[in-house]
Amino acid sequence: TCVFPLFAVGQCGNQVGCRFWDLALREHAAVNKKGIYDEALSSFFRNVDTRSGGDGPDIYKGKICSLKARALLIDMEEGVVNEILQGPLRDVFDSKQLITDVSGSGNNWAVGHKLYGCQYRASIVEKLRKAAEHCDCLQCFFIIHSMGGGTGSGLGTFVLSLLEEEFPEVYRFVTSVYPSGEDDVITSPYNSILAMKELTEHADCVLPIENESLLDIVNKIHQMINSGKLGSTVKQKSLVTSSAGGAKAVQEKPFDAMNNIVANLLLNLTSSARFEGSLNMDLNEISMNLVPFPRLHYLVSSLTPLYTLADVNVPSRRLDQMFSDAFSRDHQLIQADPKHSLYLACALLVRGNVQVSDLRRNIERLKPSLQFVSWNQEGWKTGLCSVPPVGHSHSLLALANNTCVKPTFMELKDRFMKLYKKKAHLHHYLHIEGMEQSCFSEAVASLSDLIEEYNELDATRGGPRTYPSRLKIAV
Repeated sequence: TCVFPLFAVGQCGNQVGCRFWDLALREHAAVNKKGIYDEALSSFFRNVDTRSGGDGPDIYKGKICSLKARALLIDMEEGVVNEILQGPLRDVFDSKQLITDVSGSGNNWAVGHKLYGCQYRASIVEKLRKAAEHCDCLQCFFIIHSMGGGTGSGLGTFVLSLLEEEFPEVYRFVTSVYPSGEDDVITSPYNSILAMKELTEHADCVLPIENESLLDIVNKIHQMINSGKLGSTVKQKSLVTSSAGGAKAVQEKPFDAMNNIVANLLLNLTSSARFEGSLNMDLNEISMNLVPFPRLHYLVSSLTPLYTLADVNVPSRRLDQMFSDAFSRDHQLIQADPKHSLYLACALLVRGNVQVSDLRRNIERLKPSLQFVSWNQEGWKTGLCSVPPVGHSHSLLALANNTCVKPTFMELKDRFMKLYKKKAHLHHYLHIEGMEQSCFSEAVASLSDLIEEYNELDATRGGPRTYPSRLKIAV
C-alpha cells in the first residue's frame, strides 16, 4: 500500500490540513462501511492500539481501533493547532505530532526559515523520521503551506529542504497557497520570492493555488445556486466547498469553503493510489511523466464539477462538459488560461463510473484546441479510480504542466521589485542571524531564470524549435 505523510506548516497550512483530514475521514467512512482497517485507509491513517498506553503498536488487520493521521502539524503561533486539538478531530492527532511556539514569525520569512528553522531543527527531524518509520511503503511527502506569511513560507520551505536531506529518494509534493495582489501582509512579496527559490530547488512537484481563484470559484458557486438557474440538478450544499455532514458542528468560517477546494484537490490527487480503478496512477508517475525539466515542476490544477449534482446517472453530454470545464479558465485554481498557453504535459485523474473510452474520446475531442510542445504531442497521463468523491457521481482533476503559470510569477516579481527598490522593510529581515541581502538578490535571480525558461518554451510556439537544455555539461 502507498503511504503519504502530510505536513501542514503555518496558519493557512493547518487550516487546509484540518479540512483535509475531515474530508478524508468522511471519504473513507463512506466506502468502508464495516469499520475494517484496510489498505486504502492506511494511506493516510495508522491504526493504533491505545490501550497499552502511549503510542501503542500499529494493528494492520481487523477492526479499526484508534485512527491516527500520518501528519505533522507545525505552527509558530499555537492558535490554529489548539483549535484543531479542541475540535472534533482531536482524537486523530496526539502531542507527538505537533510543533508549536507562541510568538509567531511576524510575517517574516527569515524568522521562520533561519531562526525557527535552527531552533526546531532537531525536533522536526526526529518527528519526520518517526512519521517515516510508521510507513511500510513511503510513496511521497506532502507539504501544505502558504507563501505570504512567515511560518508557512519560511519554516515550510525549511521542512522541504530537511526532507530532501533526510529522504532524498522520496518524492516531495508541495501545495502552496499564493497571496493575492490585495494581500494585507505588506511583506508577502518578499516572503513569496524567498520561498519560491526553495520550491524551485527542493520540490519535485508544486501545486500553486491562488487565494483569488478560490474566492472566485466559491462566489460563482453561490451565485449559481442562489440564482436557481441550475434548478433541481444541484444540491444546495456543494461538498467541494461546504463541510455539510462533516465532523464540524461549529459555524463555518469564511475560509472553510476555499480550504475545502484545496482539500478536495489532494484527495483526488491520491485517490487512484488509494482505491481500486481500471487505470491506477501513483504519484511518482505524475512527477515522472509531467516534469520533463527538473525546475519546471509547477503544475496548474483544475477541479470539476465544483457543485454537487442531484442526479446520479450522468448523461455522457454532461461528462463531456466536465472535461471541457477542466480546461476552461473558470475552473483553474490559479488565475491562468492553459488553453492559450503551451502544454509540456497533462494528467487527467477521473473518479467514478467513467469508462476508458470516455476518457479517450474526450482527449481526442480536446486535443486540437490545446497546444502541446512539439516533442511531447502525446503527453497525456490518465488515471481512473472507480470510487467517486463523497456526494458526487464522478469528478475530474486535471494537472497541467503549462507555461500559463508564468504571469503569476511575473506579477509576484513586480510586487517584490516595488518593495525591494525602496529597500522597504528590509531591516526586519537583515537583523536575523544568517540572513544577508544576497538572499534577496539570489531569490529574485532564481525567479527571473525560471520566468526566462518559460519564455524560451513559449518562443517555440509555431516557430523554429529550441528547447531548454536538459543537462548542462561543464567542459
